[in-house]
Amino acid sequence: MIRADDISFAYGDVQVLDSIRLHADSGRVVGLIGPNGSGKTTMLRTLYAALEPRAGTVDVDGEPVASLKPRDLARRLAVVMQEGDSELPLTAADVVLLGRAPHLSTFERHTRDDFEIAADSLTRVGARHLAQRPFARLSGGEKQRVLIARALAQRAGHLLLDEPTNHLDIRFQHDVLQLVRALGVTTVVVLHDLNLAARYCDEVVLLDDGRVVAAGTPDTVLRSELLEPVYQIGVERVSTDDGFQLLFRPMNGNAGTTNEMTMGNST
Repeated sequence: MIRADDISFAYGDVQVLDSIRLHADSGRVVGLIGPNGSGKTTMLRTLYAALEPRAGTVDVDGEPVASLKPRDLARRLAVVMQEGDSELPLTAADVVLLGRAPHLSTFERHTRDDFEIAADSLTRVGARHLAQRPFARLSGGEKQRVLIARALAQRAGHLLLDEPTNHLDIRFQHDVLQLVRALGVTTVVVLHDLNLAARYCDEVVLLDDGRVVAAGTPDTVLRSELLEPVYQIGVERVSTDDGFQLLFRPMNGNAGTTNEMTMGNST
């Protein structure tokens, strides 16, 4: 379980988070949604103690993250942030093996089990064929899959992901989020695609300007009356055989002649 209560954070005099509450119960997938600059990534960073909030507390299974040593925290929380450039001379397999580091003592070598876990993690994200490729030369989507495999190799009971579908094509967006759901671990994921959030999240937290606008199931939060003021775009919810689909259109200008926009499916 991940529990954050009354989290506030500021960069200097700029308030970024204001009394945020987020509870992710065991085995649940909670999505953080909201427009750019709403505080999603900053909130995620407070959950694994990369940022220290000015106010509020974050607990993992009842223990404050601020009190846990880095190795102990890494055994509980696996983190996938947005992929950044890396020029380190590592193969994809080397990067995934880094996920086993919290389970090794100082100077201990990787065991056969570690290599098997790394290989299995690459297979689960459809990237086994990349194992011996230099990580720095992979495409953005390939790097993203390798970083998710590293998190899987960590075998932590909690998973934090910042836009894990970034750079991925439509098939792998769904493959990765299906995999996340199948893991059965407590997960907090930042998503921009609201239809993906609807299909794969048990709950969503809608942020705007560092505050929680709404929190609850996708069915209760992903409604036009809540989304339109936040995203400043027209939202129509269309029922489908397996749930609903969100369609988007500009709220002014050429809205009458502009095609509706939609991404992915939802349930």
